[in-house]
Amino acid sequence: MLNQIVLVGRLVRNPEVYTTETGKKVTTITLAIPRSFKNINGEYETDFIDCILWENIAVSTSEYCSKGNIIGVKGRVQSRVIEREDKTKKYLVEVVAEKVTFLSTSKKDMDSNEEEAEK
Repeated sequence: MLNQIVLVGRLVRNPEVYTTETGKKVTTITLAIPRSFKNINGEYETDFIDCILWENIAVSTSEYCSKGNIIGVKGRVQSRVIEREDKTKKYLVEVVAEKVTFLSTSKKDMDSNEEEAEK
């Protein structure tokens, strides 16, 4: 059996790292990934995929990436069930990242990095 996925998309928001009760660092990012075909109205739709990043991957991504950056995520698909207060169940499908590649940064980030280097 094989459970592997590769995604390339733009970050929807800035990653924020949280520490779990057990002391592990984690962040959840959402990638906006445009589809490669047009819908019936002639428009390109976008999928929004949630990805969970753990420990060093979470920290690195939050340090070096921000909203709008293009990143690549290699990982596995995971499903889980959350039981709500009203006893109904919510089924989630998400990607657990095993590797993140920083593919682009925004011009604003590049300009501020150049200013820092000049100091």
